[in-house]
Amino acid sequence: MANVRVERTDDGGFRATNARGAEVRMGGGDEDGVFTPVELLLAAVGGCNIVTVEPLTAKRGHRLVRLAMTVGAEKVESNKLGPVTITYDVELPSEEADEVFRAVAGRVHEKYCTVSRSLEDGTEVRLELP
Repeated sequence: MANVRVERTDDGGFRATNARGAEVRMGGGDEDGVFTPVELLLAAVGGCNIVTVEPLTAKRGHRLVRLAMTVGAEKVESNKLGPVTITYDVELPSEEADEVFRAVAGRVHEKYCTVSRSLEDGTEVRLELP
């Protein structure tokens, strides 16, 4: 099971922490040095894809020279995102690597990225109050 703790900090900001000691600061879109919750959602989509694509491509003998992506979405309502778009930025070492990268990235997107698949399937979010 995946868990994070989200809490208000003493300085009035917010942070998410996990059991391994990682921390991410978050806040509103007008604050410097923090992610908004929507940006964290987009980072989760990108992170899930890229941390799965990279080792699978390398395992097939094609370490990519550059592997990055931009993940974006527009709000279609004040509280709802439209489609999320992942745009890869890669530098490939060879034509063969291009074929492998495209096949791996496609499979990861369609089958293996838990975050993307959960968003696409409309995973239920439950609220438990004390």
